[in-house]
Amino acid sequence: MLACALKFLLYCEGTRFTEKKHRVSMEVAASKGLPALKYHLLPRTKGFTTAVQCLRGTVAAVYDVTLNFRGNKNPSLLGILYGKKYEADMCVRRFPLEEIPLDEKEAAQWLHKLYQEKDALQEMYNQKGVFPGEQFKPARRPWTLLNFLFWATVLLSPLFSCVFGVFASGSPLLILTFLGFVGAASFGVRRLIGVTEIEKGSSYGNQEFKKKE
Repeated sequence: MLACALKFLLYCEGTRFTEKKHRVSMEVAASKGLPALKYHLLPRTKGFTTAVQCLRGTVAAVYDVTLNFRGNKNPSLLGILYGKKYEADMCVRRFPLEEIPLDEKEAAQWLHKLYQEKDALQEMYNQKGVFPGEQFKPARRPWTLLNFLFWATVLLSPLFSCVFGVFASGSPLLILTFLGFVGAASFGVRRLIGVTEIEKGSSYGNQEFKKKE
């Protein structure tokens, strides 16, 4: 959530959102007298307040980013590999660093208030399908496509040459070995990517929220 000229990124929730983690998180919020969040986990304030204190005089602002994928889609690496198209809307807000309190406790309260605002933004997006404020759609840049095609050609040319050589050899053993290797590699990549799916995520956060920050 925290971004600056130094490209420093901080995800204050600390873990991916699941219903179980959200339930535990809101139990902690209730015990601390904090308003319940509907779409977010309770932010972990220690890392944020420490980062803000250390970055004073170095960076100018904190940028809060809220991202939503259209159609309630849940993107995955497998989906990207399969060529699925995902469209998203992003709400970016800028907060000058001097607006964030110096005191650690007050800075933590500022972060909790920010997440309450983020929850309200999410509620509005769910109702209207857009974020409030000025809408901006970046223009398509031909250079991005040209850059992709260039590197794809450079990196994939040796692979295509290798594949052509295998099939041109006419050796059944070599061809079967190559196909077996490709199949095994494809299976391994799918298994590794499957671990990154949210529903298969770790239990981290289920109990951690019950500990004092």
